[in-house]
Amino acid sequence: MPLSEDEQRILHQIERQFYESDPAFAQSVSESSLYRHAFRNIKLGLVGVLAGMAFLLATLRVSVWLSFVGFLGMLAAAFVIERNARKLGRAGWEQVSGTMRAVRQRSNNGTGTKGKLRRRLKREEGD
Repeated sequence: MPLSEDEQRILHQIERQFYESDPAFAQSVSESSLYRHAFRNIKLGLVGVLAGMAFLLATLRVSVWLSFVGFLGMLAAAFVIERNARKLGRAGWEQVSGTMRAVRQRSNNGTGTKGKLRRRLKREEGD
């Protein structure tokens, strides 16, 4: 059921007041998404796969059973990746990639850490 014009107007007014009262918090809320948790779990799963593979290769000469534990760790991490990739879906991947592009553009435009560092170095070279 869509909102009426009055409800939309009130919602926009509340949103505007929210941005005016605490802009830093409003920006942090707008940058976070529903998909951030799932994407973080995918990254941790990739680290788990790599750690399991390193453990498997390191223990392969010692014991086959011990290296099998590394394989099981890799398998568990792969399941974590698969489950969270399904949670993300196409819309989640698009939103995560869009957020990553926006962060990269900010750092290239001079508003991120790299841009601040570049400006500081340019000022020091000019002195």
